[in-house]
Amino acid sequence: MSGDAALLIDFGSTYTKLRAVDLADARIMGSGQGPSTVTSDVTEGLTAALGDLERQIGALPRFKHRLASSSAAGGLGMVTVGLVRELTAEAARQAALGAGAKLVGAFAYKLTAGDVKAISALAPDILLLAGGTDGGNDEVIQHNAGRLADSTLACPVVVAGNRQAADAVAAILADAGKEARVTENVMPEFGRLNIEPARAAIRRVFIERIVHAKGIDKAAALFDAVLMPTPAAVLDGARLLADGHGGRPGLGPLVVVDVGGATTDVHSVTEGKPSAEAVVLHGLPEPYVKRTVEGDLGMRHNARAIVEAAGAEALAADGAPAPERIEALLARAAAEPGWLPDDDEGHAFDRALARAAVRLAVRRHAGTLETVYTTTGPVTVQRGKDLGAVGTLIGTGGPLAHADDPAAVLETALASPAEPLSLRPRAPKMLLDGEYILFACGLLGSVAPDAALTLGLRHLHPVGAGDTEERRRGATQDA
Repeated sequence: MSGDAALLIDFGSTYTKLRAVDLADARIMGSGQGPSTVTSDVTEGLTAALGDLERQIGALPRFKHRLASSSAAGGLGMVTVGLVRELTAEAARQAALGAGAKLVGAFAYKLTAGDVKAISALAPDILLLAGGTDGGNDEVIQHNAGRLADSTLACPVVVAGNRQAADAVAAILADAGKEARVTENVMPEFGRLNIEPARAAIRRVFIERIVHAKGIDKAAALFDAVLMPTPAAVLDGARLLADGHGGRPGLGPLVVVDVGGATTDVHSVTEGKPSAEAVVLHGLPEPYVKRTVEGDLGMRHNARAIVEAAGAEALAADGAPAPERIEALLARAAAEPGWLPDDDEGHAFDRALARAAVRLAVRRHAGTLETVYTTTGPVTVQRGKDLGAVGTLIGTGGPLAHADDPAAVLETALASPAEPLSLRPRAPKMLLDGEYILFACGLLGSVAPDAALTLGLRHLHPVGAGDTEERRRGATQDA
């Protein structure tokens, strides 16, 4: 068969998912799925997924590209260390999340013995060490390098701090047998982010080291390369869809909400500058491509945290079962992470959970307004991104893909008169990634960006057409 096809693979924590794409037509040829057998031999799960794909489309073509991403075995665990929590430490956090990492710990200022003990106990896959602008403070990052050098930490360290101190920091770590990778400062000047080099360095470490640690290279004969963590692939896909490629327009500024069993991730591709006059932007500039991970908003592993954050009474008012029944359903979700509802009560519970997760996650991702009183009078201050003018809202993840009414879930991401200071999207077009294609767009974009762009635009489907405004008005009571 023709070799004008691509195989895109996602080694997930639970399932290995495949998408076969016809490159000439930029269409999905078929999908396959198998269990992620990362605790034994990942080849078994991939072989099962390939068998599933073959049953759907017949004999497999000769694939021109076979590319993979991975969030297997819990994904890429990362710790960041910076100088000041609101500045270089925050810049390091943005770099880590944008690279597709799962942030398991964040530390600032001079590390204490207790901090180092806590970092070692977290056992991260990578540590990002930042601190100081170029020409600024170089004492703290060297102190922290010395603390880490004396620790039991075994993971690679990406050094992305004060340029003048970088070589000394790398030497301190290397002399102690630690692997150090030096890249550009995440904040070379006060208030200016430079996180892309650190993101690239993190991805390189992922490819070179973490893929082996997760056992994914056992199946290397069945694919060409693991390019990046799955969240990074989704983020790259979102950016391609927003920006377009080679003169072809994309969708413009957008937000992606990814609802999962363990987390709810939000990605935004927009400048997010104030859209109203006389609003002053406060704090660090936001990255154009931003990702946040809400680790307490998972539909199964953290369902109880969603109920606690939203309130059982509020969920019941939004169509979930009564609070006493919610407790029984929470117990089932905790005992059976793979549970899929098969009755009206279960579906109502999941719908209310998903609505709450989306509302809370986007509210945390979006910027806020507040009034600050100065000597010259009140000033309206914006913290974070203004998402109000974003034109497209994309929903992805199982709870949205399998929802009876995905628009009813996505609508809770919209701005609400009940929360006028939350800068959420006001009236975007809502699209559904019902075929789980965003990760594939991100992978394919590295080798065939035109086909990847067409693929995404073709396989994202509108939801809630014509009734977005009506739904938004009705949703105000949920906030």
